[in-house]
Amino acid sequence: MNSVILKTAARLLFPLLLVFSIFLFFRGHNEPGGGFIGGLVGASAFVLFAIAFGTEVTRKLLRIDPRILIGWGLFFALVSGIMSMMAGDAFFTGQWIFPVLFGSEIHLGTPLIFDIGVYLVVVGFTLAVIFALEEEN
Repeated sequence: MNSVILKTAARLLFPLLLVFSIFLFFRGHNEPGGGFIGGLVGASAFVLFAIAFGTEVTRKLLRIDPRILIGWGLFFALVSGIMSMMAGDAFFTGQWIFPVLFGSEIHLGTPLIFDIGVYLVVVGFTLAVIFALEEEN
């Protein structure tokens, strides 16, 4: 598509959508949001860019095949379940550590690792489908 307005809007909205995606990802750790909705917003940034500039340019911007993102996401989800088994609990039981960073306690645990996996799977799957449909035309 050769729309100057669309290309300009895509360039401006791309980083904004990615930052919003990361915000939704971390907000979902204790409130609504998380890996799924963050992944959808992150994928929508790349989809908007693909509509404006084409899939070939967007694939170069992404720098990694979306199918590899799916594989890494499944790996992170599996690791989060195995970590609880290694601690002697049931599969996918949350394991937590509470390190203190800059004077405040941070809640880190296996649900965060699982959410990273969900984020990567959603971004990878969405982009793989959209790229396949776009390249078919």
